[in-house]
Amino acid sequence: MPEHDDATDVPWTRARALARGAGRPLPRLSRELPDALGHTLAEPLTALTDLPPFDSSAMDGWAVSGPGPWRLRAGQALAGTEPEPLADGVAVGIATGAQLPPGRAAVLRREHGRVESATGLLVDRTATLPEPGRDVRKRGQECRVGEPLLPAGSTVTPAVLGLAAAAGYDRLVVHRAPTVELLVLGDELLDSGAPRGGRVRDALSPMLAPWLRCGAEVIGRRRIPDTAEPLHEALRDSTADVVVTTGSTAAGPVDFLHATLAELEARLLVDSVAVRPGHPMLLAELPDGADGRARRLVGLPGNPLAAVAGAVTLAAPLLGALAGRSDPELQQATAADDLRGHPRNTSLVPVELRGRTAAPLPFGGPAMLRGLALADGLAAVPPGGLRTGDAVQIVELPQPWA
Repeated sequence: MPEHDDATDVPWTRARALARGAGRPLPRLSRELPDALGHTLAEPLTALTDLPPFDSSAMDGWAVSGPGPWRLRAGQALAGTEPEPLADGVAVGIATGAQLPPGRAAVLRREHGRVESATGLLVDRTATLPEPGRDVRKRGQECRVGEPLLPAGSTVTPAVLGLAAAAGYDRLVVHRAPTVELLVLGDELLDSGAPRGGRVRDALSPMLAPWLRCGAEVIGRRRIPDTAEPLHEALRDSTADVVVTTGSTAAGPVDFLHATLAELEARLLVDSVAVRPGHPMLLAELPDGADGRARRLVGLPGNPLAAVAGAVTLAAPLLGALAGRSDPELQQATAADDLRGHPRNTSLVPVELRGRTAAPLPFGGPAMLRGLALADGLAAVPPGGLRTGDAVQIVELPQPWA
């Protein structure tokens, strides 16, 4: 590989766009609610019922009809039961969430009512007649049947599962999640214990695999030694939609990735990005799999923060496109302090968000993780840097749900 030339680097925003354009939404399928978590809605989520589906009490107390005092009816109106109508002058105990009796029933809060021992009548201690609709969750207050709730392209989060269940769904139509195989390259990596003998711990496998699961299915994670043949075989035989490699993206003595891609007749879409850290990242089209499946490769640098920069620049947009997700807009914030930048490249800086301001964190070198562990996101600092008070774009970090 020739000596690196910054002039050939793809601009950071262009690289993200190329990565997103390299993927098309995968086929649709129907999944039961628990199995749809992390997938993307392939069609809009529309209410199958009114929410709430009936008028219900927002408080523990009594359902009352007409002016008081009220004669108490035997029994209770409890959640999960369908109460009978109330005649004027009659009350019945009611629990929060229970369906309101049909008619002109209102709710008298427990703290506002008192049952007189002498007469057994319920009286309102506030001396005000409960108004119909007060402390009542009205039918359709949240939505009406047929009302759009979420657009296609929305990620199915735990909250979306709850909304879908409340709206009457047992299954959701989602896009198939892309499959990913993670190949961690390097003879210097240890799986356990402290660094020793010139070797260091593998920090990328425990960090990247959970992040890749945010919208993708990780079907394999393998260590590949620093020799050409095992890398060639792994890339040739992988059945994943996307292969993610770490290391070997530069031109070192054991960096075989470029040569291997050439041998496989892969097509490079992005080869080095104008971003620091992480500029020697790449995106390629691999030959189709044996089953005809299109395959992509994202090559991440081997340094931890540089690998994360590659993940948010190339892997996240590509996987989002394959999953059918809507293209998310970058967050906007204000620089709380000066943000130093590279003279020619975009810089991705770990930051802490304080309200709408972004403050840089220390320990943000390419091989460091300490700042990243505290970060709320990465500030995309343009060439030359930013001054305190300048607007800055924030790249969100993946947030696993389990």
